[in-house]
Amino acid sequence: MRALRATAPALAGVIALWGTAIGQVSTNTPEAVPGARPVTVERIKIHGKALEGNLEGNAADREAIVVLPPGYQAERTRRYPVVYALHGYSIGAEQWVREIHAPQTIEGAFAKGARPMIVVFPDSKTVHNGSMYSNSITTGHFEDYIWRDVVSYIDERYRTIADRNNRGLVGHSMGGYGASRIGMKHTDVFGSLYIMSPCCMSPRGAGPANPASEEALAAVKTPGDSANLPFGLRTQLAVAAAWSPNPKNPPLYVDLPVGPNHQAVLAKWAANAPLAFVDQYIENLRRYRALAIDVGDKDNLKTDARRLHEILDTYHVAHAFEIYPGTHTSHVAFRFQDHVMPFFSTSLSFTSPRR
Repeated sequence: MRALRATAPALAGVIALWGTAIGQVSTNTPEAVPGARPVTVERIKIHGKALEGNLEGNAADREAIVVLPPGYQAERTRRYPVVYALHGYSIGAEQWVREIHAPQTIEGAFAKGARPMIVVFPDSKTVHNGSMYSNSITTGHFEDYIWRDVVSYIDERYRTIADRNNRGLVGHSMGGYGASRIGMKHTDVFGSLYIMSPCCMSPRGAGPANPASEEALAAVKTPGDSANLPFGLRTQLAVAAAWSPNPKNPPLYVDLPVGPNHQAVLAKWAANAPLAFVDQYIENLRRYRALAIDVGDKDNLKTDARRLHEILDTYHVAHAFEIYPGTHTSHVAFRFQDHVMPFFSTSLSFTSPRR
């Protein structure tokens, strides 16, 4: 694999893409809300036409978790809005649900007054631990998978109100990046947007040479070998697979910012930073019924989250922004129950459009 064996500035600095986003483990649990009615949890598989034929061999049939509100089974003619919730890097839908302590927190939100809605947790974990919710021949077109394949499947299978005013999009960490990216580009699909502690928002450069890192990357001969890499190097392969794919560079089909092409690769990565392209999508963002950003005060990602807020302020795009007490993960369950669900309860339409 030519790009891995080249010698040049190494990749250590690119780990800064993730800041504290790599620590998706510890979350505090809200107390159960007395009188909360149980929801129905379904585990399904959604085929991704957008993922067919990807060079990494990531599955095109993806697991998803669907949470149906109380009363869904009994009220057979009622239709519901849908919120799509995107997980972060290194985890899949199952762990994301555990981190926000669902279904307890969703039941708690309903018990506290949030209106009934369907919540969908799609899975985008890849061989290198994360898709970046981007389109790539190497990973598969995960951006298209979310906004097109997942949404159309849910609308076909469940009693949804199938229009943008009744679809919300939220994500945390890499999922916050995904919500930013997909949310800016697909306002014809989603009507409300909530961005939680987004990673990877600003362009980053390569750091000083690190021969040990280059040697470790050069030793990767198959996608499965990346499981033995340190966490930071594995994230770099995930980023490269999403943003600098190369179908002529087996076995991993990526280009990394090493050797003579390192500046060209970094330019591709920079082009995928939402803070670099948000100005192109301001008019799209104005279309949202509501838009919110939050981040913990002890989260290293708060600088870029604040910068996104400042850009939206500059363009007078209506939105809410909050820096709350907490780390990257500590209060994500509380946020989902007490902020995310109520946000969509008030911002989605809950009525079918006139035909």
